[in-house]
Amino acid sequence: MLVPSHTDSAENNHQPMEVVAQPDAVNTVENQPVEDPTSSRFTWRIDGFSRMNTKKLYSDVFVVGGFKWRVLIFPKGNNVDYLSMYLDVADSASLPYGWSRYAQFSLAVVNQIHNKYSVRKDTQHQFNARESDWGFTSFMPLGELYDPSRGYLVNDTLVVEAEVLVRRIVDYWTYDSKKETGYVGLKNQGATCYMNSLLQTLYHIPYFRKAVYHMPTTENDMPSGSIPLALQSLFYKLQYSDTSVATKELTKSFGWDTYDSFMQHDVQELNRVLCEKLEDKMKGTVVEGTIQKLFEGHHMNYIECINVDYKSTRKESFYDLQLDVKGCPDVYASFDKYVEVERLEGDNKYHAEQYGLQDAKKGVLFIDFPPVLQLQLKRFEYDFMRDTMVKINDRYEFPLQLDLDRENGKYLSPDADRNVRNLYTLHSVLVHSGGVHGGHYYAFIRPTLSEQWYKFDDERVTKEDTKRALEEQYGGEEELPQTNPGFNNTPFKFTKYSNAYMLVYIREADKEKVICNVDEKDIAEHLRERLKKEQEEKEHKKKEKAEAHLYTIIKVARDEDLTQQIGKDIYFDLVDHDKVRSFRVQKQTSFNLFKEEVAKEFGIPVQFQRFWLWAKRQNHTYRPNRPLTHMEEAQSVGQLREVSNKVHNAELKLFLEVELGPDLRPIAPPDKTKDDILLFFKLYDPEKEELSYVGRMFVKSTGKPSEILTKLNKMAGYDPDEEIGLYEMILESCGICDVTMPTIAVQEIKFEPNVMCEPIDKKVTFRASQTLLMHELLYFGCFIDLFFKIVVHFRSLDKPKEDDFCLEMSRLFTYDDVVERVAQQLGLDDPSIIRLTPHNCYSQQPKPQPIKYRGVEHLSDMLVHYNQTSDILYYEVLDIPLPELQGLKTLKVAFHHATKEEVVIHTIRLPKQSTVGDVLDDLKTKVELSDPEAELRLLEVFYHKIYKVFPPNEKIENINDQYWTLRAEELSVHEVFLLLFFQMTAPVDTKYSITVYISIPEEEKNLGPHDRLIHVYHFTKDTAQNQMQIQNFGEPFFLVIREGETLSEIKVRIQKKLQVPDDEFVKWKFAFFSLGRPEYLQDSDIVSSRFQRRDVYGAWEQYLGLEHTDNAPKRSYAVNQNRHTFEKPVKIYN
Repeated sequence: MLVPSHTDSAENNHQPMEVVAQPDAVNTVENQPVEDPTSSRFTWRIDGFSRMNTKKLYSDVFVVGGFKWRVLIFPKGNNVDYLSMYLDVADSASLPYGWSRYAQFSLAVVNQIHNKYSVRKDTQHQFNARESDWGFTSFMPLGELYDPSRGYLVNDTLVVEAEVLVRRIVDYWTYDSKKETGYVGLKNQGATCYMNSLLQTLYHIPYFRKAVYHMPTTENDMPSGSIPLALQSLFYKLQYSDTSVATKELTKSFGWDTYDSFMQHDVQELNRVLCEKLEDKMKGTVVEGTIQKLFEGHHMNYIECINVDYKSTRKESFYDLQLDVKGCPDVYASFDKYVEVERLEGDNKYHAEQYGLQDAKKGVLFIDFPPVLQLQLKRFEYDFMRDTMVKINDRYEFPLQLDLDRENGKYLSPDADRNVRNLYTLHSVLVHSGGVHGGHYYAFIRPTLSEQWYKFDDERVTKEDTKRALEEQYGGEEELPQTNPGFNNTPFKFTKYSNAYMLVYIREADKEKVICNVDEKDIAEHLRERLKKEQEEKEHKKKEKAEAHLYTIIKVARDEDLTQQIGKDIYFDLVDHDKVRSFRVQKQTSFNLFKEEVAKEFGIPVQFQRFWLWAKRQNHTYRPNRPLTHMEEAQSVGQLREVSNKVHNAELKLFLEVELGPDLRPIAPPDKTKDDILLFFKLYDPEKEELSYVGRMFVKSTGKPSEILTKLNKMAGYDPDEEIGLYEMILESCGICDVTMPTIAVQEIKFEPNVMCEPIDKKVTFRASQTLLMHELLYFGCFIDLFFKIVVHFRSLDKPKEDDFCLEMSRLFTYDDVVERVAQQLGLDDPSIIRLTPHNCYSQQPKPQPIKYRGVEHLSDMLVHYNQTSDILYYEVLDIPLPELQGLKTLKVAFHHATKEEVVIHTIRLPKQSTVGDVLDDLKTKVELSDPEAELRLLEVFYHKIYKVFPPNEKIENINDQYWTLRAEELSVHEVFLLLFFQMTAPVDTKYSITVYISIPEEEKNLGPHDRLIHVYHFTKDTAQNQMQIQNFGEPFFLVIREGETLSEIKVRIQKKLQVPDDEFVKWKFAFFSLGRPEYLQDSDIVSSRFQRRDVYGAWEQYLGLEHTDNAPKRSYAVNQNRHTFEKPVKIYN
C-alpha cells in the first residue's frame, strides 16, 4: 500500500515515503476530531525556486491540532525526475518515546495562472518516530513544473499549499475488518487500489460471483496460470477468509509482472478489459453469456430527416455508459445530454439516400438497459487550451434511486419494451481521490442493498452511512472553518479532490436474481479442497509462529547438500543453509534424542553421526569449526543453541560428518586430534567452465599438499599421476591470505574486494601455508569469472522499453571493458562515443543522469541501484567522444531571424569556461544575418517575459537549458547604446535560460536623452473561479518610447513592427502593467509618464501589455520535456 522511498542521505534522519495508496480516515467513535482547531491551510511562497541549490528544503513551522508541522520538498526530486513533497512532523526529534499522531492532509502546487489546474494530492498517515514524514516522491514531473507555459512557476516563485486535518488516532494495525463488518479487504501490491475497488464491486454482485464459481477448472490447474481459477480462489477467500486477501495469484494469471503491479491504471479501462476477457473465457461453458446478461444494454443511433420521410438507425450494445460531468449538475442532466438531439443543417446537412443533402436531427435513444447498470463518470478530460489532461472536480450529484423511465420514457426509443420498469437502486460508488498525476481508489458498496454502506479501502473495510457514501462523494467545494491563530481568520473553500468516478446501479425488477444466495455448493469440490488445504497450511504457519519461542530450528548440512549446491547456487561458500534439511525441535529435547530423529530421517545410525558447529567469519560466511563434545551432546537442544550462537537467533546450524566404508555404508568417524584439519575441496574444470564439490578429508597440520595429491586425483576422477594445481582464495583488499576467509556471499558482494586465486606451494606444510579449514582444488585462477558472469540487456536510450541486444559479461569488467564490448556489438571503432545510462529498478526507467566517462570502476557499479541489482543498461551513440563532450557546455539555441518567420535550432558546444560572447561568435558562423553589421545579444525569457540580458563576459557554465530551448535573434548596432543603461535583475544561474536577439526598427535609431527601453508582452484575460487571470503568450520584445509620445503614436510603430492587419489590430487593447495589475490606456495617454525613471526593470514589475487573441501558430520546435515518461495501457495477457 505504501512504498518507502528513502533519500540517499541520512541528513536530519528523515525518511520521506512514497504514497501509492492510503485509506481515508474511518468514521468511527475512536476517530472523531480532537478539540478545535483540527484543520488549517498553510501557504508557502518560495521565491527564486529555480536557483535553489539545496537537495531538500523545509517550510516554516505551522500548528494544526496543537501539533507542529512543516512541508518538506526536494526541488530537483528525491532521486526521481519529479518534484518530491512531504508533510513532516517538525518537532519529531524532541517528542517523547512512543509518540504518534494521525492526520489527513493534501499537498498542492498552485497554478498561478489557472487555479483549476493546480496539482493536488491527498492522503492520510499515522506519524511516528520511524515515519515522521509522509507524502509523495513522484508529486509532479519536473518537466511540467519548470515548463514556462504551465503556470506553476511565475516570476520564479512557487506556491505550495498544505491542508491538514488532525484526527484522533485509530490503531490501524489492530483493526479487524471481519470482526467489525463481516467482510475482508484486498491487499495492495503497490498501486493496485484501482483493481481492488473493482474486484470488490464485482464480488459483491452475487450473480457474477456464482458465475465465476461455475467456470470449469480442474485440480491440475494452477491459479497463477488460469484467470478463472485465480478469480475463483480470490472470491472464495473473500467469502470465507478472516483476514485480507492477496491478489498476486490473480495478477500473475493476467501475465503481469512487478512493474505492472506498481503502475496505476484506470479502473474504467480495467473493467472493460477484464469483462471482455471473462466473456471470452466463459464461451462454451455453462456460464456462457453471463457478462451480457448482467451488463449488456442496447441503444439506437438515429438520423432522421426533417423535410422528407427518411430515417437511418443503427443498434449498438454497451456494457457501461460514459456520462459527462462537466456542465452537468447530476446524473439526470448527463442522461439528458446523452440523448440530446443534434441538428444537421446549413453546411452540416445530412446526405440521405435518394434525397441528397437534407436538414436532419441526430441522436441516441435506449432500446433496453441491463440489470446491472455501470455508469462511468468522465472525471478526466482533455483540455485543448492547456494541451493536457485535467480532472473535473465539479459537484455532481447521483441519486440513491435512479428512474430512467422518467418524463414518459424520454430516454427510450420507440422499440423499447415499456413493460420493463427501469427503476434502479444504487449498489456501489467507486471513488477516485487525487488528480491527473495519480491518486487512490476505493469503493462504497451496499452488498445486500440494505441501508448499511461499507467502505472497501484495500485491506480495510469499515461501516459507513449514506451521507458519507453519497453526498461526500459528489465533489465540488467544501468550506472549512479557519480558527487557528496565524492563519486567515475567514472561512475558506477548498476543492474536494475525492469524488465518485464510477457508479453501479441494480434494477429493482432484477434485484432478487442479481443479489442471489451463493454458498459452498456453488464452489467446485477441488477448489474447496485446495483452498481449505491452503487455509490449513496458513493456520499451521500461524501456530508455528506463535509457538516459535518454544522451539529451535536445527539446520543440518551434509556432503550431499554441498555436492548439489556448489557450482550452481554456491561458489565461494560451502552451502546455503536455507536449502538444507531443517528440523523443528522443542528446546527441552535432549540432543541425543534429536540424533535418533536424524537417524530415522537420513538412515545414519546414531553411533556413526558426528556433528560440527559452524563458525561465523568476519566476512559473514560460515564454516564448520569444531565437532560437538560428548558433554555438549548431553545438553538440551535449547542449551546447545544458546552456547553455539552468540546472536539472538532461533536457529542452530550443524554439519553432519558421515564417513563411508569400502561398501559405501556408514562407519564410525575417525578420532580427531588437535593436529587434524578438516579440508573441503572444490574442482574447477576450465574447459567446461564448471565448478563442483569433490569431497573432504582430514590432513595433519604438519603435512604437505604434495602428500595428498594422489588422493585428490582419485577424488577428482583423474589418473594418480595427473598434474593438478592447488589454489587458495584470497580477499586481497582485506589482506587475507588464507582460505579461512573466503569471499562473502553472492547477495552481499559489493565487488570492492579483489578476489584472487593464489597458487599454493605443494611442498609447504598446511600450517605454514595457513590453510586451516577449507581448500579449493582449482586448475587456474580464471574460475573467478564463472561466478561474476552476468547477461546484460542493452537498450537504446531512444527505445528504453525494448532490448536491443544482450552481452555476457563479467561483473568485474572495467568501464573500458564494457564500452568496448558495446562498440564491437554496434560495429563502432571508437568506444569513447558510447555513453551509458543506468537502470532504475523501481520506476523501470533509465536514471536521469548518464554514467560519466570512467565514472565507475566496474560493471557491477553500473548495475547497482540502492540495495537492488539490475541487468539492464541503456546506451547512446554520440557524435563526439564522451570525454570531450563532458568538457564542453552544450546549449540549444533557437535562432529567430530578423526578417524571416523561420526558427532554426542550433547546438552550440563550447568549453565550460567560455563566455556568452563566445556563444554569439560561434552562432554567427552558423546563421545568415540580415545585416552584416548586426550584433547578437543573449536574453533570458521565461513564460513569455524577458528576464535577463546576458553580458558578453558572462560564463556559460551555469546556464541551464535542461527543460527549455534557447532562442536567438538579431540586435541592431543602434541598440547597443541602450543596453548600457539596461540591466536585468534575474541572477545568472536561473534555470529558465532562453536566449533572444532583437532587431530595432529604423525609427528607433535616433535616440533622445530621455528615451527609454521598455518591455512589451502579449497577454489574454481569463476569468476563472471569479478571479481574473492574466496569461502571457507569444514573443516578448523591447520597444523604445520617447518622452511625450502618446499611445496612438506608439501603436503605429507596434503595428508596423508586428505586421498586424488593420482589421485585426483594431481589436487590440493596450495596458500598462505594474506588479501584475493592468491599467488600460487611451490613445491620448502619454506612455512614458507611466514608466518610472530608473535604469533597472524587473520583467514582472512594469511592462506594456498588448491584449488580443492568441492566433499565432505554435513554433515548430518542441521544448525538451522530461525525457522518460511511459504510459502503459491495461493488458491481460493470458
